[in-house]
Amino acid sequence: MGQVRREQLGRAREGMKLGMAMPFDAAFTSPYKGRLILEMRDARSDELLHYQTLDNIITKDAGIASAAHYTGDLEGGLVMLAIGTGATGNLLNPDAPQNTQRKLNNEIQRKGFASKQYRTAQGVAVSYYTNVVDFTTTFGEAEAVGPLNEMGLMVTASQNPASQALIANGPNDYDATIDVTAKDLLVNYITFAVVSKPATAVLSITWRLSF
Repeated sequence: MGQVRREQLGRAREGMKLGMAMPFDAAFTSPYKGRLILEMRDARSDELLHYQTLDNIITKDAGIASAAHYTGDLEGGLVMLAIGTGATGNLLNPDAPQNTQRKLNNEIQRKGFASKQYRTAQGVAVSYYTNVVDFTTTFGEAEAVGPLNEMGLMVTASQNPASQALIANGPNDYDATIDVTAKDLLVNYITFAVVSKPATAVLSITWRLSF
């Protein structure tokens, strides 16, 4: 058995259950739910500037990514988090995300994960495979600066964050019949009240998926 260490997240983070489901068709009903932790701190003083937990939407393209992964046709897996400023609606109460979303409305940056950590159902960090994984991304001072209000997890066609292969349609004209081979697949998506990230802050996002 691998080495076990206790979760170091603060009390406010304890007991959270975050999740990801795989909607292969419209009749699929998922028992899973998703949530993530967004934390922004001043880069110099380490003062906490913003802390928030958020629910996510599992997109229809998560089903496509899962099917391709299980058949062995998809390499790389879940590799990046994309963040943007394009949520529609009121800045403090944006429109709810749709599971037909296929890309961010206005992506300003995407980045690979700083860490991936397996956990037990009780939140204990372990070194062996489990069905619960924390994906953490950290944006430094000069990164992702702006009025942020949307983000999502990506299965990308390229490991290079500067390379994008976005799907043109969706959310209102989602077409499940088009060929998405060699395209970026958005598998989780959320919108949230605008969070303004200055160039003096570090933003850390932990997205926990329970399969």
